[in-house]
Amino acid sequence: MKHGRLIWEEDGRDWPHRELSRFVHAGGTRWHVQIGGHGPAVLLVHGTGSASHTWRHLLPRLLPHYTVIAPDLPGHGFSGPPQDGRYGLDDLARGLGALLAALDLTPAIVAGNSAGAAIVARLSLDARTPPSRLISFNGALLPLSGVSGVLFPPLAKLAALSPWVAFLFARSAAERRAVERMVQGTGSTLDTTGVDLYQRLLRSPGHVESVIRMMAHWRLERLAADLPGLNSALALVVGLADRIVPPATADAIQRLLPSAVIERLPGRGHLLHEEDPVAAARCFDVQ
Repeated sequence: MKHGRLIWEEDGRDWPHRELSRFVHAGGTRWHVQIGGHGPAVLLVHGTGSASHTWRHLLPRLLPHYTVIAPDLPGHGFSGPPQDGRYGLDDLARGLGALLAALDLTPAIVAGNSAGAAIVARLSLDARTPPSRLISFNGALLPLSGVSGVLFPPLAKLAALSPWVAFLFARSAAERRAVERMVQGTGSTLDTTGVDLYQRLLRSPGHVESVIRMMAHWRLERLAADLPGLNSALALVVGLADRIVPPATADAIQRLLPSAVIERLPGRGHLLHEEDPVAAARCFDVQ
């Protein structure tokens, strides 16, 4: 780790599916992206605070059937921060569009977890050739409601103004029990390797700083207003034990877009694709 950011040659030596990794400059960002497989292109986008490792159990199931593209979002994992310092939803969607253009790949299916679902939804709405399907794993597609919606943006902005917040958070992540509590707070149960990988990420002040900046710039009002115009078939995969995005959010999204299909998975939390890659693979018509 150098200057608070992860170093591929050191921190990435045992990164899941390392053999699929490459680095691509596009849209003002040096992207770490994993690409492999054969067939129609599928784009997988992780959520806030995560990275490409989140798809480690799903990738082997998809690679025989699809060309899979799984990037680290700007500032997350091994991707560099955006050159313009902008982490808003529209900015990240445009950045992903630039990455896909640089790779000369047009996804037939896009999928995202949590905030990643919002990013691929924005990408799909703005694309000249939208994907045929959008799969949302516990997608954060609507603005926060209630007290959280009022307090969260200002608090995140305050945190983004202080460089010490990221360093203090990263220092706390040195304690494994603290990371285990964070994972448990999602409603998901992960294996030892999963917890180890999240600890590696969260111990990086650079990664944490990008997470805070992303949260500080996060706005979903325009996306919610535009969702009824989505031309991609939308599948909402919901873990009923999710403690981050309330499962009832899927019903609110379906009211905006009645064609959306909801699949509810009992006992699965926010990271359901890590907990149950078999169920996640079925969403791509893979057994």
